[in-house]
Amino acid sequence: MNKIKLYTLLVVTCLVFSSFGFHKFYVSIYQINYAPEKKMLQITSRLFVDDVNAVLLKKYGKRTNLGEKNETQEDVNLMIKYILDNFSLKVNDQLKPVNFLSKEMEGNVIICYYNVKDIPKIRSLEVRNSALIELNSEQQNIIQSTIYGEKQSLLLTSETLSGILK
Repeated sequence: MNKIKLYTLLVVTCLVFSSFGFHKFYVSIYQINYAPEKKMLQITSRLFVDDVNAVLLKKYGKRTNLGEKNETQEDVNLMIKYILDNFSLKVNDQLKPVNFLSKEMEGNVIICYYNVKDIPKIRSLEVRNSALIELNSEQQNIIQSTIYGEKQSLLLTSETLSGILK
């Protein structure tokens, strides 16, 4: 009787643990802060570097080495082009140019810094973000903002590529 219980417990344990297979998260986070004293939006994005390299290969047919020792300026320029083609902001119903400033690596995450200048006042902010969606339909782009001290969030997916923060 004890052997049957032991085998049953062993089989159930194996089934339970096999159902917890590795599941990759398809998430990026964008933080948008308004600095009224500078009349500027300050933006930070956090993306998994392997996803960025994969989407650049899929979109442009070019293998890139972002986050690696053999990363080139051409790799970085292609990433900037891709992100700025897929991320845009409308402030008070006017499309504004997003300026790429720099990037850094933190583990397997690439952190990029941007700004949007000459924003004297914000009544509405529309964010469009389709980055990495073409790589995986489960991609979620989380937008967090702090405007005039008020925090808001948007969840952008393949079904909802844009949203408005007021």
